[in-house]
Amino acid sequence: MNWITKALIFGEKIKKVLKKRPSKEDIENSDWTNCCKGPILKKELEENLSVCKLCDKHHRITPIQRFDILFGKNSYEILDTPIPAEDPLNWSDTKSYKDRLRSAQKKTKQNCAALIAKGNLNGIEVTAGAINFNFIGGSVGAAEGEAILYGAQHAIDNKTPYVFFPCGGGQRMFESPIALANMTRTTIAINELKKKNLPYIVCFTDPTAGGITASFAMLGDIHLAEPGCLIAFAGKKVIQATVKEELGQEFQTSEFLEKHGFVDKIIPRKELKEKITMLLSILLKKDSNVDSDQSNETSEFNFETREAS
Repeated sequence: MNWITKALIFGEKIKKVLKKRPSKEDIENSDWTNCCKGPILKKELEENLSVCKLCDKHHRITPIQRFDILFGKNSYEILDTPIPAEDPLNWSDTKSYKDRLRSAQKKTKQNCAALIAKGNLNGIEVTAGAINFNFIGGSVGAAEGEAILYGAQHAIDNKTPYVFFPCGGGQRMFESPIALANMTRTTIAINELKKKNLPYIVCFTDPTAGGITASFAMLGDIHLAEPGCLIAFAGKKVIQATVKEELGQEFQTSEFLEKHGFVDKIIPRKELKEKITMLLSILLKKDSNVDSDQSNETSEFNFETREAS
């Protein structure tokens, strides 16, 4: 048997092995996921707000799950946000952008990556927004920009605070300058919110990067973050190649940013509703809703109100 025949036989064996491996879709539809000690039931993880009981890893969750945690199930309303032209540039590479959108919409049951909701926290009407990483990596295009702007305008019109849970890799390359323009548009929207003296609280989730970090996500009056989440602009390897030195393992984590003043407080997911409610009560001077214990807790934050620029 010559080497060519052996190579062909070996190649066929590899193909058979790969065919037996579960597809990405099979893994996503499975009842199991992975964490520190190996396989874990998704149902068991969700019962603990998708936080591992052993290592405290905060797994990614959808906007609906975030609103369920923040407001309570069936205690909020999802707002209909504008959906602009789907594929303004007629983008196509290995597959068309329209096909990518259809796939993401089917997978997430959302029209775009960003969802806006309104609900009530201890008597305070709140406008909230969140981004779904499973929708094309949580990237921001025209539709997502419109949703974020709609949330800001809804907060202004109804005189409510705006709470946002950013997530994603940045601006969507399939929409090129149209996506990039939403960095400016969302920044202006948050400026308008601040002019009305309405609180804007940002809670960073894993991962928040690129143009999301460089625009509306870093303009909060108060910056909260979940433990261990990635918060960055450029990638770690790009920065290491630029500064020519090794960066620590903690670099670009929420813990690192808290140490350096970009995050005011890291809050575990199970405490987020309580802490956000307490902060809004103080910012809106709802003294009747803030007891002495909550007042003492505010000393942990040491935050300063930021101005959007």
